[in-house]
Amino acid sequence: MERHSYYLGARPSFLEGIARLMDFSNSLNQYKSYPSGVEADHAAIARDWAMIGLDFRNAITEFEAEEAEHCPN
Repeated sequence: MERHSYYLGARPSFLEGIARLMDFSNSLNQYKSYPSGVEADHAAIARDWAMIGLDFRNAITEFEAEEAEHCPN
């Protein structure tokens, strides 16, 4: 799972960043669309919890590696 905060918005690139300097009409912004705001909120919250789960998984893995290093059996 990717770790970024562009879930509902478009992921920017270098060239898009340069093009946005001259985009006065804001026509380059693209967002994922959902039928309702509630569905967009649910998708964003689900993604947030998935990221929290990934953080926990990484923290546990790191802790286990440190424990194995300090307390070899």
